[in-house]
Amino acid sequence: MARVQLRNVEKVYGGTVKAVHGINLDIEDGEFMVFVGPSGCAKSTTLRMIAGLEDITGGEVVIGGQRVNDLPPGKRSIAMVFQNYALYPHMKVRGNLAFGLKIAGKSKPEIASAINDVARILEIEPLLDRLPKQLSGGQAQRVALGRALIKKPGVFLFDEPLSNLDAKLRASMRVRITELHRRLKAEGLSSTVIYVTHDQTEAMTMGDRICVMQAGRIMQVATPKELYAHPANLFVAGFIGSPEMNLLEGQLQGGEFSIGSQRLALAEDVLARLASQPRDAVLGIRPQHLALDPAGFRARLTNAEFMGHEVYLHAEMEGQKIVAVVGAGEFEQLGQAEFIGLKPVPDHIHVFDKADGSNVSLHRRRLAA
Repeated sequence: MARVQLRNVEKVYGGTVKAVHGINLDIEDGEFMVFVGPSGCAKSTTLRMIAGLEDITGGEVVIGGQRVNDLPPGKRSIAMVFQNYALYPHMKVRGNLAFGLKIAGKSKPEIASAINDVARILEIEPLLDRLPKQLSGGQAQRVALGRALIKKPGVFLFDEPLSNLDAKLRASMRVRITELHRRLKAEGLSSTVIYVTHDQTEAMTMGDRICVMQAGRIMQVATPKELYAHPANLFVAGFIGSPEMNLLEGQLQGGEFSIGSQRLALAEDVLARLASQPRDAVLGIRPQHLALDPAGFRARLTNAEFMGHEVYLHAEMEGQKIVAVVGAGEFEQLGQAEFIGLKPVPDHIHVFDKADGSNVSLHRRRLAA
């Protein structure tokens, strides 16, 4: 059982600076949970409190039903993989893998068997007799992963483990880690993972659920699909998705959203979802949900990024920037047009209260569900 529970967990530095504000979170046994957010949002601090590397100012951390606030890291049934790999430079790969088991008093046959199993799973058999300095970044990260795996912990903790790799290696290691998690889960082994990253691509492609954090607070916890389709607030809407969601300030009145001199009549479906109708509001539209249409918003085209099969159109409308993603063929039909029409797909419109940032177009949809 490797369920992790955070109950009103706080972190205060120097008695006055609160870094973590009483967060509550349940991570289920076998779940792959990702903490994501901008630098300084306290995601790594939260992970280090779970690991026992950072003192907990208030609240409780519970792992496998046991309160671990006062337990040292070695007693918490966790294994951690760091950003910098933290391999012993004077030991060969075999020695790095064996070190923790030797400290735990395992016999030589047990250690040899465990090393062989981990090396096979991670495909690092040819590397066992190399020193860390003889490894590539991806190989070193696999060894670091193997050193965690060989301990058979209840919980794996990853602190931005791929940030030092190039884009191609990051993509490859994302797949390896998620495949390993699925394999362990299928074999009935402990496989709870808590993974910290600032990279939303990693979060969206790896996590069963994602915990989005800002300034030491949890902004939303949901599946990748839920975060993308139903962001709870302006922060999540702007943080999740690439290109990021268009957030257009305007006013909502009488079933219409106005941005300067331009008006958008909201569909009945959107109006029916509104929990309230704030006068000052923000219209949220993902770039993928804007279609080229002369009847839509009139915007001045400022730039076009050719991405292969699609084009990112950057435009300006009533002093606000707006981005649309269109097919390469559609873009060619524009010719040398300076102004374009952009019409939102009605089912994918979000309305946020400008005052508190909440997504008021989710309320009735959730109740109906």
